[in-house]
Amino acid sequence: MTTPLLEISGVSKRFGANLANDDISLDLAKGEIVALLGENGAGKTTLMSILFGHYVPDAGTVSIDGAALPAGKPRAAIRAGIGMVHQHFALAPNLTVLENVMTGIEPLWAFASRTARARAKLEALSARFGLKVDPDARLGDLSVGEQQRVEILKALYNDTRILVLDEPTAVLTRTEAEHLFTTLKGMARQGLSLIFISHKLDEVMATADRIVVLRGGRKVAERRASETSKAELAELMVGRTVTRPVRAPSTPGAIVLEAAAVTLRLDGVDRLKAVDFRLSAGEVLGIIGVSGNGQAELARLLSGTARPSSGDLLLFGKPMGDPGVAGLVASGIGRVPEDRNKEGAIGDMAVWENAVLERLPRFSRHGLVDRKAGMAFAQEIIARFDVRGGGPATRIRLLSGGNMQKLILGRNLIDRPHILIAAQPARGLDEGAVASVHERILEARKAGTAVLLISEDLEEVMALADRIQAIVGGRLSPPVSAELADARMLGLMMAGEWSAETGAAHAS
Repeated sequence: MTTPLLEISGVSKRFGANLANDDISLDLAKGEIVALLGENGAGKTTLMSILFGHYVPDAGTVSIDGAALPAGKPRAAIRAGIGMVHQHFALAPNLTVLENVMTGIEPLWAFASRTARARAKLEALSARFGLKVDPDARLGDLSVGEQQRVEILKALYNDTRILVLDEPTAVLTRTEAEHLFTTLKGMARQGLSLIFISHKLDEVMATADRIVVLRGGRKVAERRASETSKAELAELMVGRTVTRPVRAPSTPGAIVLEAAAVTLRLDGVDRLKAVDFRLSAGEVLGIIGVSGNGQAELARLLSGTARPSSGDLLLFGKPMGDPGVAGLVASGIGRVPEDRNKEGAIGDMAVWENAVLERLPRFSRHGLVDRKAGMAFAQEIIARFDVRGGGPATRIRLLSGGNMQKLILGRNLIDRPHILIAAQPARGLDEGAVASVHERILEARKAGTAVLLISEDLEEVMALADRIQAIVGGRLSPPVSAELADARMLGLMMAGEWSAETGAAHAS
């Protein structure tokens, strides 16, 4: 039998009381694509960090071509031909593509930069694997998809034989994701071996040769992609049958939030242009669009961190003014920000501190935060919203992405807000966590909360929204009824193809 290119044998890793990896073994052949599938917090990233030398395992070994790889030594992993592309890019936006690729590669004692040689190698890799980039482009001027190509090329530059990608589509549009996986399949045909970490069943089924499923830090299953199904994989991931909630018919109440010809100018550019919408109690209004078309600015506007440059923004029938985040929270508006790590939570603060962060007046006495009340509030959120991975005193960065998101959602929904601004609420979450988040949003809708859902996920918007508007270049389309919309229509709207007459004909 041919020796596998990579063998991971009996690897275990514990962080305090948390057993992140428990006796995991897997192998990888030359030219094979293996998907590492599991819930948020299942141990996928920890295992790959051990492979790359970021962590030292408590037990177990990693071998390349039958030879043991030294533990905890990233340089040894790189020399063995292992490259890793992290979910959050480790690139410098002020440097060019070529400079980013060369950073950390040239020896400090080199008498002259080897730029010409590096440029030739980068261009050869780009042509070989179909990863088109301009070596002289400034990284900060590139799209997210283009930046990911640079990250992959940087890994390949070290003569990589095994490429590991951690949640490679978490920040990509659907088109960018499809292009990426076409590229990965081409790499495998040329002999490159790949492991990609994911919780997205469609991309796993479409791309992987084999699928390894982790749950609770243990390897629970291994399947050929051709011999399994999304339903089986979802059940293996979470240990139970997963069904997403279904939106029931409802009758909207009074209008609670309204925008009329609202324009938002930032840094001399109109990010939002004459935006119109109406949001009623007990309904979900979905805003769908490709990333970078004004969604983030709309969320800022409605969360109190930006003010309209012109137009009218009405809250409960009155001009919103400039209440700030604290004022909006006090008015009964909850917000789930697009980036939970940067805007939704402070990683080194405890769960209870993050739970009360936007509600300090409620948990303060004589200028001091009431820790006991805050801990009790956090414990109630943990219990009601099934937040796992720690207690009120746990640092929130130790929670998985899905559990962090459930905490953020819980702190906003526990007191039933009048309005919920939910931006990309299920981004980067596994199937079980997505179902939980969607269920909570629909429960809030049923209880009378008005929900503005901002998402790039077409399926998510079609599943949750009563009415849908597309955002393109900072402009909003007329609303269409979700009951009458289909993927083709919404795809055209996301491309900017709509008319006032079309919207009126389909609006509810």
